[in-house]
Amino acid sequence: MALNLLGFDFGASSGRAMLGEYDSGKLTISEIHRFTNDPVELNGTLYWDVQRFVYEMKTALNTLAKNGVKLDGIGIDTWGVDFGLVCENGSLAGIPVHYRDKRTNGEMDRCFKVMPKETIFEKTGLAFMFFNTLYQLTAMKRLGDKQLDIADKLLFMPDLLAYFLTGEMGCEYTIASTSQLIDPYTRSWSKDILSAFSIDERLFPPLQQPGTLRGLLTEQIANETGIGRVPVIAVAEHDTASAVAAIPATDPDFAYISSGTWSLLGAEIRSPLSSVEVMKANYTNEGGIDGTIRLLKNIMGLWIINECKREWDLRSDKVSFAELVEMAMKAQPFLSVIDVDDDTFIDPGDMPNRIREYCRKTNQAVPEGRGQIARIVYESLALKYRWGVERLEKDLLKKRVKVLHIVGGGSKNELLNQFTANAINRDVIAGPSEGTVIGNLLVQAMGLGAIKDMAQLRQAVARSFPTVAYHPQGDVSGWDEAYERLLKLL
Repeated sequence: MALNLLGFDFGASSGRAMLGEYDSGKLTISEIHRFTNDPVELNGTLYWDVQRFVYEMKTALNTLAKNGVKLDGIGIDTWGVDFGLVCENGSLAGIPVHYRDKRTNGEMDRCFKVMPKETIFEKTGLAFMFFNTLYQLTAMKRLGDKQLDIADKLLFMPDLLAYFLTGEMGCEYTIASTSQLIDPYTRSWSKDILSAFSIDERLFPPLQQPGTLRGLLTEQIANETGIGRVPVIAVAEHDTASAVAAIPATDPDFAYISSGTWSLLGAEIRSPLSSVEVMKANYTNEGGIDGTIRLLKNIMGLWIINECKREWDLRSDKVSFAELVEMAMKAQPFLSVIDVDDDTFIDPGDMPNRIREYCRKTNQAVPEGRGQIARIVYESLALKYRWGVERLEKDLLKKRVKVLHIVGGGSKNELLNQFTANAINRDVIAGPSEGTVIGNLLVQAMGLGAIKDMAQLRQAVARSFPTVAYHPQGDVSGWDEAYERLLKLL
């Protein structure tokens, strides 16, 4: 079955529309439209520019229609946790708020007074992040946000965008599983959590599995763009769930990193793990495709190097990421180590100086120059990956991880891939770099009946996109010594 599929992939800083042509078990992809995702601060609150998202989606649809492309399906994936509230008359109750907004500051500690941390984890299996949907909702209640009084339904970002396209409301399982409102054992909304925090259960639509037909483009959008009434399919709407679907793994004993602004490190399991040991390791149980659980941990990822580059571009001559890698290769190895997940590095703004201050406070050599700072970031990321893999093996899976797959944009960073292989002392398989949108497109194909199961989906990935293997190189003693220094910082 030959299909033309459109994947909308929204990240925290940019979005794109990618056309996928699936035929005879192979997928080819091409970029149709790319745009920045620029949050807007208004009166002290940080919002998503959701109206612009719809404009950009219409632009992509119009481009395809002008080129005579007939679409068989559309899918949308985004980051997790954020949402919009919709009134009974179908209008937005308010503009969706950005997960980095300050309204959730201190909210977790307030919630732990209502329900102990250990109990929340036992009931949800989700790691504690200050921006989880649960804490956004309790912060809204505490602040007296009137949206909750007039809202009829809560829709996570990809569900909200699908609603704008189709007029049909729904809630896809993998995106809902990022909320800390889902019982991972029943795969449904947690009545205990909703009751404990006085969150109205009527806000939440029934959950749908990846591959569910959400609806057709409305007549208005179909006519406005000229694309026709194309089916919109609820894919694995959490971007990491789509990326994990696109891992071309053949050995079941694998771990993965979905590498981008965040690094999501984990493994695929069949049943959730919600013990105290899992909680202490700060691993999370999120929904996957075909009844799987994504046992994973959020690691800060390339956010730090992106923020460094942004600061350097503002203050001096611009350099590309490739040039930064070249500079890092020439810098001194293991000068200093940072914990990339330290709170110091969460917020935007002057990241190079924060790194220097962190090194100074931890009595390490203070780096100077872009290359040296970049090398410290890349080495520290690789070392934190080692920490994550070891926790996964020793404390959670109780078995050795044979290979680490890296997908997403970060898989193109050859230096970081090699550092990771050296740090964990085992093979790393990098690619595909477009894992998120590939997963999005192939789940559409599954929903339309062209792919029968996950095994066939991953075979299609392997046939369609090359990967690169990285093997440990050189003396690992330097990595072992640096790892011991990291452990003292944790």
